[in-house]
Amino acid sequence: MKNRKNIVLIGMPACGKSVTGVVLAKALKMKFIDTDLMIQERAGKGLQEIINEDGMEAFKALEREVLCSMEVGNAVIATGGSAVYYDDAMKHLAENGVILYIEIDLQGVKKRLRNIKTRGVAMSKGQTLDDLYAQRVPLYEKYADIKVKSDRHSMEKTVAEMIEKISAYDR
Repeated sequence: MKNRKNIVLIGMPACGKSVTGVVLAKALKMKFIDTDLMIQERAGKGLQEIINEDGMEAFKALEREVLCSMEVGNAVIATGGSAVYYDDAMKHLAENGVILYIEIDLQGVKKRLRNIKTRGVAMSKGQTLDDLYAQRVPLYEKYADIKVKSDRHSMEKTVAEMIEKISAYDR
């Protein structure tokens, strides 16, 4: 990448943002930042604990604050699946970054997401995974500069496709 902008990963929980993000950062010799870990560090507890103890609104306020306060360069940033709920945060991240949407179909999410009750997924009471998927996919599409499917190949091939698309986008 010419100007070493950030690469901001968005997508559903379990699409591979954190796992592929680490590999992508290593391949491109960039820093890796996981915003979920930043949220946990700021709160002093896990994502699910924040949701259970402080409520969904408190979790969302903290997530938005973390995203809007990011001032980094040359980093691969794995966001939480709910990052796209905050237009101001997404605009802030896009100012110095390319937004890469890691696509996965609903069946893929259901297959990979085994710990939905403990993982810290931002879901409203009574909301199903199907509802969440239907709500978020249009937002991922809205903010994406680049899209890569994560359930097509191995992680290595997915990362290679990411690098190829980022290079093409950056020209």
